[in-house]
Amino acid sequence: MNKALPIGYEDFRKILNKNLYYVDKTEMIKELLDDRGEVNLITRPRRFGKTLNLSMLRRFFEIEIAEDGSVVSNSYLFENLKIASCGEAYMIHQGKYPIISLSLKSAKQPNFEMAYEVLLNQIISEYKRHYYLIKNEDMFEVDRRRYMDIVNRKGSASDYATALAFLSECLAKYHKKNVIVLIDEYDVPLENAYFEGFYDEMIGFIRSLFESVLKTNPYLEFAVITGCLRISKESIFTGLNNLKIHSIKRMTYDDCFGFTEEEVKEMLAYYDLSDKFGEVQKWYDGYLFGNKEIYNPWSIINYVDSARLNRNAFPEAYWSNTSSNSIIKELIENADRNTKKEIEDLIAGDCIEKPVHEEITYADIHASQDNLWNFLYFTGYLRKCGERQEGRNKLLEMKIPNEEITFVFEQTVLNWFESKIQDADITSLITAFESGECENIEQIISTNLMDTISFYDYAENFYHGFLTGLLKSSNKYEILSNRESGLGRSDILMKEYAFRGKAILLELKVAHTFAEMEGLCEKALQQIEAKQYETALRAEGCREVHKYGVCFYKKGCMVAGK
Repeated sequence: MNKALPIGYEDFRKILNKNLYYVDKTEMIKELLDDRGEVNLITRPRRFGKTLNLSMLRRFFEIEIAEDGSVVSNSYLFENLKIASCGEAYMIHQGKYPIISLSLKSAKQPNFEMAYEVLLNQIISEYKRHYYLIKNEDMFEVDRRRYMDIVNRKGSASDYATALAFLSECLAKYHKKNVIVLIDEYDVPLENAYFEGFYDEMIGFIRSLFESVLKTNPYLEFAVITGCLRISKESIFTGLNNLKIHSIKRMTYDDCFGFTEEEVKEMLAYYDLSDKFGEVQKWYDGYLFGNKEIYNPWSIINYVDSARLNRNAFPEAYWSNTSSNSIIKELIENADRNTKKEIEDLIAGDCIEKPVHEEITYADIHASQDNLWNFLYFTGYLRKCGERQEGRNKLLEMKIPNEEITFVFEQTVLNWFESKIQDADITSLITAFESGECENIEQIISTNLMDTISFYDYAENFYHGFLTGLLKSSNKYEILSNRESGLGRSDILMKEYAFRGKAILLELKVAHTFAEMEGLCEKALQQIEAKQYETALRAEGCREVHKYGVCFYKKGCMVAGK
């Protein structure tokens, strides 16, 4: 029987103990020891295995003490994994260090007080995990009281701001070994605080918490911090000249987060799904970390789990469904016409070129449109397809990585357009249709077209959806699409709700050149007559029928009426 997939599992030991499918990333341990960075900040998009890898590091390095005071050995977990074959120089570090492990990913509250409480709970939980420390007879009584005050929520603000540094001191003195610090998703509280409006308060606390444990801490062996963005301008890492940044642009740890093509093929073969590789590649490949082509691990695992039960399962946007995708929504809602054109180019599969700012921060997002593009790149919504140097500026060519993210952009555009046209005042457009003012109709429709974002390459279904959506905000007319009438189906029928009310027939055409537009308008009117759309409407009691041929070319519109 095949192994189950570890959906929702983030504890390395649980995955191994339950014999779930595990993609071996333990060579990260070797790279970490070879690199010898004292404070390592690794930035990757969400759901790319950051939490699981920190759990793996903890299980490998930690001197783990159980509640009864006995030492827990995790060596069996690594016996058949890649790190075991790397040699004794690496294996001698197994189970040799006290560890502080802290996750900040749950700090997503609506105000600072609540977020601060959640962070304190995380710190206190880590203190409780090392509760054996207070039984140390060599511990100073003043330190014991401070430790207990923190656990019992009686500590001062400064006690909690320096809690990690104090815990590292207690651990190092007890074990006579310097401490490894693992901090997961360090920027989640910052992102949440930015969007909720208490950014400065959160920055102050996180800065104090980090500085005390990472800056000139004599009890620190090394630290690994993960997040989506590199944060520097807020001075969270002020004075940390021992900080090494490993972003998606760097070659370090390039295959440690996410799945390589070889790992994806192995997983598909294991579940007898090798024939699905092309589909998987199209939907979930496309990320570039360093020079390594990387697949989205969250989406791959969920797709394989679905396809192993139903071979006809369609790919879905698994990764995007774990987030509100609010940053894309914000980009689209605030886009000027140039940005809208760039979004259209991206959805069409083209690249756009932007200056790259690796130190982009939440506070800087709205400082310029370029910063928003950088944010999308570093959080996984865009990938690098080229780069060049222009003077002192680095310019990055970016594109949408795969079908999954293209789907996110398209759905966000559709949702934005629907909400936008709900508030549109189309009274003047309705009046122009009723009075036969073709030039006014052209102007109003063309103006609205200029504000849209197209991702159908200006095919007829794009224009049909655009015009139908625009007209649906009318309270005077029922809007019917492709309704059977006479000898065929009219593209759009506007039927007045009043008894024996007016009817307006719209037949749509799409031109490939401007010169074709006038002729296609006339062709559309001829089609209305040939298909006898009006006859059926007269039979229903409509006393007045207006007929229009509407032709589109890119973001322009021409109208002929009868």
